[in-house]
Amino acid sequence: MATLTYVYADSTAVVGPLATVPEPHCYDLCQMHSDRLTAPRGWEIVRITPNPDALKPSSDDLEALANAVREAARPRYYVDDNPEREPTSSVEVARRRHLRVLAHVDHPEADLA
Repeated sequence: MATLTYVYADSTAVVGPLATVPEPHCYDLCQMHSDRLTAPRGWEIVRITPNPDALKPSSDDLEALANAVREAARPRYYVDDNPEREPTSSVEVARRRHLRVLAHVDHPEADLA
């Protein structure tokens, strides 16, 4: 697997290691297509082949993963600057893809006081 990136300003096609984040002008290619890739006349193809030892997991990778797990498991506390205020919450009322619409909801105990 490889990622193809075009650098239009330099008339260059770059074929390198598989990208870890999506980019709008990058294309992931299988091994056969990355090996057979040709570029338009006047363009240059740059092939970047990483050192296979550099692709193996390292102790830094393991430590970063452990730190991410610790951070995700850490309880999140909310410090209220006004303890006299009645508790409120939000309820999801609609969703469109990754966006949510939240409505403010008062707790019923607040109306009894």
